[in-house]
Amino acid sequence: MKTFSLALRNLLRNRRRSAMTLFAMGIGALTILVFGGYVRNILYSLQTGYVLRGGHIQIQRKDYFLYGTGNPAAYGIKDYARVIDVVARDPVLAPMTRVVTPSISLGGIAGNFDAGVSRTVSGVGLVVDDRIRMREWNDYRLPLNLPPFALKGSAPDAAVVGIGVARVLELCKPLGIPDCARKAPLELAAGKAAPEDIAALAAAESHPAPSRAEPHIELLAASAHGAPNVASLRVIKAERQGFKEIDDMFVGMHLAQAQRLLYGKDQPEATAVVIQLQHTRQIPAARSRINELLATQLKGEPLEVQDFEALNPFYGQAIGMFGAIFGFMAVLIGAIVLFTVGNTMSMAVVERTTEIGTLRAIGLRRSGIRNLFMCEGLLLGLIGTGAGVLAAFALAWLINHSGLTWLPPGNVDRVPLSVRVWGETALLVFTGIGLTAVAVVSAWWPARRAARLPVVDALRHV
Repeated sequence: MKTFSLALRNLLRNRRRSAMTLFAMGIGALTILVFGGYVRNILYSLQTGYVLRGGHIQIQRKDYFLYGTGNPAAYGIKDYARVIDVVARDPVLAPMTRVVTPSISLGGIAGNFDAGVSRTVSGVGLVVDDRIRMREWNDYRLPLNLPPFALKGSAPDAAVVGIGVARVLELCKPLGIPDCARKAPLELAAGKAAPEDIAALAAAESHPAPSRAEPHIELLAASAHGAPNVASLRVIKAERQGFKEIDDMFVGMHLAQAQRLLYGKDQPEATAVVIQLQHTRQIPAARSRINELLATQLKGEPLEVQDFEALNPFYGQAIGMFGAIFGFMAVLIGAIVLFTVGNTMSMAVVERTTEIGTLRAIGLRRSGIRNLFMCEGLLLGLIGTGAGVLAAFALAWLINHSGLTWLPPGNVDRVPLSVRVWGETALLVFTGIGLTAVAVVSAWWPARRAARLPVVDALRHV
C-alpha cells in the first residue's frame, strides 16, 4: 500500500502530463467500448432477424442443405409430425424450446397471365400461428417495430410476395406499391388469359378459384413425381424482405398450399422442422440433445441438424468482418496508449534521476525502484480505463436517447440507433484488462532503466 501511495503522489507532481496521459487512455477506452457496443448491436439485430424467420435450429433430411434447393420434393421429411412430437415432448428440450414448426421451401415459376409476365420464384410454406409466435422472440430487447403478420387470418390460398416479385409480375397498382410504373412493352401483353393447360391445372388445384378483381398469380412447381402442379394464389400483400435477392423471388404461403404443390394427393411432407429456442446460448445443448434423439428415438429417419449460422453464411461473414475491424482498432489504440504511457514514464525517470539515486543510496533495492514505476503505470491504466468506461456509459446513454435512427442490414424499416455498453461484461472486462496491461507493459522498460541506474551517476545527475 505504501508503494501505491507513493506512486500516486508521484503522478500528482506533474498534473498536466499525467492528465494528458489519462485523457489519451480514456479516449482509447471510450472508442473501443462505443464501437464495440455498436458492433454488438448490429450482430444482435442480424441474429434476431434470422431467428425470427428461420429459428435457431432446423432439422432437415440428410444432404438437403447441400442439394435440396434443386429438388426439394426429393428431400422431404416423411414423418415430420412424429419428429415434431418427439422434440416437443422431450423432457430435456421442452424447457429450451419456444416453437417447433414444419416448413416447406420450394422453387417454381410465378405468372400473372393477365399481364403476360412470369418469373422464377422461391416459395415458403409455413404454419401461420407458429410464425406469429416466432416473431415475438426478442431476447436482446431490441427496439423492433414489426408490422402485423400478413398471412394472419387469411384464406388457405392467400400469399405474400416480395416487392421485387410484385414489380416484375405487374401487381404494383392493385397492391399499392409506389414507384412502379408499367413499361410500354408489358402493356401490349395485358389482358391475355393464362394458357388453357395452366388454367386447367390451376382450377383443379385451387379451392375455390379467386375472383379476378383481386391480385392473383399462378404458381407452377414440379411435384415429387416430376409432373407440374399449379396453384392459383391470392396475393394479399407485397412486403420488403431486406435483401434484394430475396425480395425478387419470395412467395410466402400456407403450409398446406405448399404441400399440395409439391406432393399433390400424396402424403404431405416438410422440408424442415424449425426450432426456436428461448435463448441463443442454448444452441449447443439443444443440438447435442437432438443428435441423441436422431440416434435413438428417430434412428430410422435420415435426418441432420443445422443451426442458423450454417443456414445463413452472411452472419458468419459479418462476425468475421466486424471482428477484424474491431481487432485492428483495438491494436491501433493499444499502440497509441503504449507509446503515450511509455513516453510519460521515460520523462518521469529523467526528471527524477537524482531522487532515484537518493533512494538507492538509503537502501532501496532495484526491485523497489522498478515496482514504484510499475505501480505508476498500473495506476495510470486503472484510472484512465475507469474514466473511459464511465465516459462510454454516458455517451452510450446519450446516443440511445438521441432519437437517431438507422437501417440495419437485412431490415426494411429504420430503427433507433443503439449502442450496447451496459451489460456487455466481456467487452468491458476485455477493454479494462487490455488497456491496463498495455499501460503496465509500457512502464516496464522505463522502470527497468531506472532500476539499473548506477547510484553514483544518479546522485550527481543535474
